[in-house]
Amino acid sequence: MKYGKMFLLAALLSTVSLKSYAFDTAARNAILMDYDTGAYIYTKNHDVQMAPASMSKLMTIYILFDKLRDGSLSLDDKFTVSENAWRKGGAASGGSTMFLKIGEKVPVEDLLQGIIVQSGNDACIVAAENISGTEEDFAVLMNETAERIGLKHSSFANSTGLPHPDQKMSAEDLALLAHRIIKEFPEYYHIFSEKYFTHNNIKQGNRNPLLYSMKGADGLKTGHTEEAGFCLTASATRDGRRLIGVMAGMNSNKERSEEAERLMNYGFREFDNYQILTASQVIAEVPVWYGKAKSVQMVVPEDVIETIRRNEKDKYTMKVVYDEPLKAPIEKGAVIGYAQLSDPEGNIRKINLVAGESVEKMGVFGRFMANLKYLVLGDK
Repeated sequence: MKYGKMFLLAALLSTVSLKSYAFDTAARNAILMDYDTGAYIYTKNHDVQMAPASMSKLMTIYILFDKLRDGSLSLDDKFTVSENAWRKGGAASGGSTMFLKIGEKVPVEDLLQGIIVQSGNDACIVAAENISGTEEDFAVLMNETAERIGLKHSSFANSTGLPHPDQKMSAEDLALLAHRIIKEFPEYYHIFSEKYFTHNNIKQGNRNPLLYSMKGADGLKTGHTEEAGFCLTASATRDGRRLIGVMAGMNSNKERSEEAERLMNYGFREFDNYQILTASQVIAEVPVWYGKAKSVQMVVPEDVIETIRRNEKDKYTMKVVYDEPLKAPIEKGAVIGYAQLSDPEGNIRKINLVAGESVEKMGVFGRFMANLKYLVLGDK
């Protein structure tokens, strides 16, 4: 293994949490993630299963969006409100509701607004029953979807987030799910920023406090039960940069609002994204054994952008690592080594480096002469 020269470089792991320094929050569980790089700017019990309350409605929403995408649903399709949905999710249940009526036929578009803006439990149950037959069968679909998209700490028993021992998610899974919703369904994401929705002549406001207090906030979902406390999965943009934050276990609506805004402002204020390597950038030129060319350029296959604490961008190092000797033939674009990026705390990220051009293998006579030269001169 060959280690190349070490370079000073502004670089940081996007696969681990960045050092949180003096910041802390009253939330029991929290995560702050940069949307573009996937960096975890702040974490607190982020991978621990917890009661997600109505934040778990994001999975119900994801499934509806997914079915709109594959064409099995349309916004104009109408779902019928069952007595079960009315009883379990209606006003008499004491939870958040869209105020649907038994037998009412509701367009999918309205149900989405009822779930996202009004957090309607009845709307979730109507969607679940009309898609899967029963809410229990819809929960099976939720679990299958969670596994398919890589949520490792989630299990679902219902479509609403109402208390159940098997209804669990982690803050990390909620952030990853929010990321997917924003990335995969930009045509529907605007619904999350709607502040009001009226159905059956009842106007209700969006429960997301950041929509009213923080510039750039545009989603996603609140939650509250006795077990979960006051919760929020949020997203906001500032100067073209998006952050996703999840917080749970807070003691009041006021604390949820204040802590969420403080967390998001911390991420925007203290960190930024920097392009540290550029696609096709030549990092090193390394010797090739048995090649018609004596060396090959190691290049960066794609832009590398990292989330870095603003006042520490010059404290990171990079060194080039590759197996020696590289042996021909080498195909252009083949991985031939990596750049090892290190932060001040010793976290390391490896970025593959590829061959900038193809190198053909010498013929038999060429290899004989190369071996002879090495034996006589020790020169590759």
